[in-house]
Amino acid sequence: MSRRVAEWECAVCRTAPASVLDHCHEHGYVRAPVCQSCNTQERPDHLYSNDIRVADRYIRLFHTDVDSWLRHWHRCPGCRARTTLPLPHLAAWTARIACQQLRPTHRASGGRKPCGILRVSWTGSQNAPRSCLFTVTVDNCPYGEHRVLARVPYREASERFRAWLAETAPALAAAAGPDRLDDLPAHPRPVIADTTGKDLELF
Repeated sequence: MSRRVAEWECAVCRTAPASVLDHCHEHGYVRAPVCQSCNTQERPDHLYSNDIRVADRYIRLFHTDVDSWLRHWHRCPGCRARTTLPLPHLAAWTARIACQQLRPTHRASGGRKPCGILRVSWTGSQNAPRSCLFTVTVDNCPYGEHRVLARVPYREASERFRAWLAETAPALAAAAGPDRLDDLPAHPRPVIADTTGKDLELF
């Protein structure tokens, strides 16, 4: 399998040879072959099983190369049908985008800088994501303040993401939805797009 994957190019950056098959842990779909760099960038920075430090690399995922990553994540029919992201990425998006305006700033040389390090945790499991609650906090505040910024239910986070998606990538938003899983196969096969542009391939 590794030799086969190495014959492909990365489906995200389109510049490096692929090394792994990236898949959605929530739905079990193999999304596409990706290079080691993109696979590392995409992997959430878990401090614990339900806890993510929202590091600077999320600038690439949600700002710099957002179109490529949104299309990559929505290769998973489960995520596309619900018009959302896999649970860890939705958690990181909620902290980085939806709650960014809540992050306090402190005086620093040359102006003000965001306080501490954003961190988001959630209750529940990705096997039942709609019951989850995201808690966004700031760690390492120099004054020991600003611990909890927001608590956002999963459904509210999903609705905020849909609105943001419609503004950020309207073509992708139009191709996604509706918010149900009725039409998805009970036993999904991992389907990935052939990045050579010839046809679809199954692994």
